[in-house]
Amino acid sequence: MTAEASQAGSHGDRAADGERPLRIALLTYKGNPFCGGQGVYTRHLSRELARLGHRVEVIGSQPYPVLDEGLPRLTLTELPSLDLYRSPDPFRTPRRDEYRDWIDAVEVATMWTGGFPEPLTFSLRAGRLLRARRGDFDVVHDNQTLGYGLLGDVGAPLVTTVHHPITVDRQLELDAAVGWKQRLSKRRWYAFTRMQRRVARRLPSLLTVSGTSRQEIIDHLGVRGDRVHVVHIGADTDLFSPDPAVPVVPGRIVTTSSADVPLKGLVHLVEALAEVRAAHPAAHLVVVGKRPTEGPVAQAVERHGLGGAVEFVKGITDAELVDLVRSAEAACVPSLYEGFSLPAAEAMATGTPLVATTGGAIPEVAGRDEETCLAVPPGDPAPLAAALVRLLGDASLRARLGRAGRERVLTHFTWARAAEGTVARYREAIADAAAAEGRTGPVRGGPAPAGRPAPVRSGGELAGDGGGIVRSGGEPARDGAGVVRSGGEPARDGGEIVRSGGESARDSAGVVRAGAEPVRADADAEPNPESRATC
Repeated sequence: MTAEASQAGSHGDRAADGERPLRIALLTYKGNPFCGGQGVYTRHLSRELARLGHRVEVIGSQPYPVLDEGLPRLTLTELPSLDLYRSPDPFRTPRRDEYRDWIDAVEVATMWTGGFPEPLTFSLRAGRLLRARRGDFDVVHDNQTLGYGLLGDVGAPLVTTVHHPITVDRQLELDAAVGWKQRLSKRRWYAFTRMQRRVARRLPSLLTVSGTSRQEIIDHLGVRGDRVHVVHIGADTDLFSPDPAVPVVPGRIVTTSSADVPLKGLVHLVEALAEVRAAHPAAHLVVVGKRPTEGPVAQAVERHGLGGAVEFVKGITDAELVDLVRSAEAACVPSLYEGFSLPAAEAMATGTPLVATTGGAIPEVAGRDEETCLAVPPGDPAPLAAALVRLLGDASLRARLGRAGRERVLTHFTWARAAEGTVARYREAIADAAAAEGRTGPVRGGPAPAGRPAPVRSGGELAGDGGGIVRSGGEPARDGAGVVRSGGEPARDGGEIVRSGGESARDSAGVVRAGAEPVRADADAEPNPESRATC
């Protein structure tokens, strides 16, 4: 990357910071904005980056990101996978004619053996695309893929966001697993975290969303602290805002939980609700997410006879979600751990009083107990129930916490501020890359020199030779334009299988679509594009 390339753009065109606008590639391997933080992050950050005057091309796989409309500087490039986890046929086996190249074979083989392939396979496809389009971007921003395919030269300086290390989710899942078979299954599913640790240690610049996540990245991934920078994300404070015209429903508690996993702590909230109803018989819980048919949450609902007091909603629009939160007497975040907690910020932005645990980074968002929220320890239904009983019974406390929560979000957690902070890190990464061009050899801990993509060896170690090689059986093979092939035995890296039958890989540059066009969020279903809970 040359200094001239970093200054690309019209001399008369300026971004909001007074500098020339940047051409940004924003990558996301799972972009659904209706469940999971990656899609929400991609949608709102891309919008605000475009509003600041930059050109943003989101490169995403299924479920494809949904971008805000009416922004000419914002486009979507679809980089298709095999979409193996799509609804209504997750863990499907593709037809023979669906296979396009060896990366597709890797994706299926990893799924068949119980692993999660998407971070690896998306990184390989994205890396190939970026190298073929060298010179199109000033900076590449990876949204938590942390895959081998993004190591080395990807045509522009790389900045990576890690919301929190997935090793945290892995440990919580293992702690909750019953029996050796379930533990073995969880270990296999999360085998990709070994790759993510290795990749993270080689990256020169990591962004994260909270101080807690920063420390987790240092501790869990072994990244040096001077490479990890905090840029807080936030809520859409125009959308998530108070509205006195929306009637408050007595006893209503609202929470967001996209999956019945230990990390979200929903089972503890259900347990607490049974106690709350003893003091407030009208108390009921509305969960934004899919109703589980089995597992701890379903069992707790049945055990306490709460079938009529716990409602699950999905497929609602953003406007419907906001009105739902506004209608609650209390919002609750019962998570054992969060790297940030968008639901907390969004609830506070509406002026709805919050009860939240102190798990992970939640206190950074929710603030101090008694000042902007009621804070309770994670994983314990008793204090959670006590806080909810208190809040439901004290209107003045609800009003005070609601006002203070809204003010906290406006001061610290908006997407506009997040975009400004992210652009500052982009410019630092571009300047560092330009300064490094005069050096001989790779910077320690940074990317490989230009033109020498980092390969992957069988056994999972990073190979020292260049050329974009993925070794398998020890025989390297190159296939122009950064395409990686192998003709030997499959290579395995803690569950990330890399294989090829030697066929030439077919590469597509992806389909570029304007942000103003409708974008499907699911390969089969047609949910409302504003929906926030389709999973």
